Amino acid sequence: MNTVRRILVTSLLAALLGCAGSGSSGPQLSGVVAIGGPLANAEVTVVDATGQRRMTRTDAQGAYRIDAAGLTPPLLISAIEAGSNRNCRYNAMLRARCLASVRMTLGTGDNIANINPLSDRIVSDVAVELKYVGPQQLVDAGRTTGLTAEALAAARGRMLAGFRSALQIAGVKDVDAFDPVSTPMKADHTGFDAVLDVINHNRNYDNPSSESSHTVLTDISFRPIVGLQGNGPYEPLDFTRAQRELNEIRNAKIRILVVGDSTAATYELERMPRMGWGQVFEAQFKPGSGIKVLNAARAGRSSRDFYMGGWHQQMARFMKAGDYVLINHGHNDQNCESKKPQRGLADVAGLCTYPNDASGKKQFPEGQPQMSFQNSLERYITEARAAGAIPVMITPTTRVWNKDRKEGFPVVPNHVTTANLGAGGFAFVGDYSQTVKDTARANSLPLIDLEAKTIAFVNAHEKDWKDYWLAIADTTKYPYYATQSSGTFARPDTTHFQQKGAEAVAAMVAEGIRETAELKALASQLR
Repeated sequence: MNTVRRILVTSLLAALLGCAGSGSSGPQLSGVVAIGGPLANAEVTVVDATGQRRMTRTDAQGAYRIDAAGLTPPLLISAIEAGSNRNCRYNAMLRARCLASVRMTLGTGDNIANINPLSDRIVSDVAVELKYVGPQQLVDAGRTTGLTAEALAAARGRMLAGFRSALQIAGVKDVDAFDPVSTPMKADHTGFDAVLDVINHNRNYDNPSSESSHTVLTDISFRPIVGLQGNGPYEPLDFTRAQRELNEIRNAKIRILVVGDSTAATYELERMPRMGWGQVFEAQFKPGSGIKVLNAARAGRSSRDFYMGGWHQQMARFMKAGDYVLINHGHNDQNCESKKPQRGLADVAGLCTYPNDASGKKQFPEGQPQMSFQNSLERYITEARAAGAIPVMITPTTRVWNKDRKEGFPVVPNHVTTANLGAGGFAFVGDYSQTVKDTARANSLPLIDLEAKTIAFVNAHEKDWKDYWLAIADTTKYPYYATQSSGTFARPDTTHFQQKGAEAVAAMVAEGIRETAELKALASQLR
């Protein structure tokens, strides 16, 4: 009897194992969601060519697995970071970290489909070719119509051209065969994941719609790698430098975080000699001072969407007690002209904040306190103080405008709105620079009046101001500007700087630090 029972039990186990084996031999989709380490508990969604949708979540190592039986390739796989915020698209509210990848084929057994910043840029390239604003619009469409192996291969080729050297140094074997989607990986800070450690990922801002657009990649110090255009070539990542700078950021005695716009930003090599003052600010400090400048300032961003779009969060993850946060917004917050052709309403929806009135009272539409410029600035103050960091308010740099708000002299303060709703589409009028001062006073913060300093500077340089602001005389040397509407000697850019101007403004910020009693400790580290 025991022998018979053993035979029956053995037969039953064999049958069960056989069934389990036949089930596991069907197509499975698995991979790792990685951003330089795992994106744990992220929501992963797969959409196939017929519109079928399946969902799961990543584990603590960023890994996921989905039964792919019955799915028809190509497959569009997307991930959203854990949390209640599922917004991947709109800038009027905080955007979550969202990424995507595509797998064109589906075989029996296991099919790897990793999701990471490089796969997201590849999807972005293809989405833009398909006339989507960016990868999220393709994901939200819920279909994979138009995705081709040829387009993905071309986008992967552009990616490899930019990351080949970095992948080789990081120890990735057979770089020519490397695919950020299908090559097996772990989110353990080695190999390919070590490359992800030293890049920042985000999605850009689409001016006509105020939605997220194409994928942007920068190195750990916010030097652009790709993102000026919706698709196209990369600027190669210097992996060795980026690793060194990541260590410097982590080990610095003091980090200076620059919250700002195009006047402070770091630019693509293609756009040289355009520079923001934050790009060259670290040179103002003594060698060996232990100070590291993190310049996440981003062209086109206002105080509101610099935060909502995730640019601040990229930088703030490094913020520690004793660091300084230089808050320098005001230019793009002025985009509040709802009647402006083409993008007026979009600007109000995604960029605009309103200045305080002449008495210093906050102004915003009823029920929308986030539209107050002071409230928007105070978000950075709150986060800095919560981390034990020291916020510093800085008024915006001047435009080279006279009293008629046109290029000319003498240059006067110009960060003001003067039209009312009926005449120009402005719901409120006021002075943005004064609002920065109001914010500093209300929060007992140090203030650097950079607008006043740059006005005095440019008025003293009426004859040679084009040597400082962006006015390229030789477009054969800098061909990017041959096709731009401004930035040449004949059509100067009255807002942005070239290298000489960026260095001059960085020196003015340093001068402001020296002049401010509350910043005495930081001033002692200046050259």
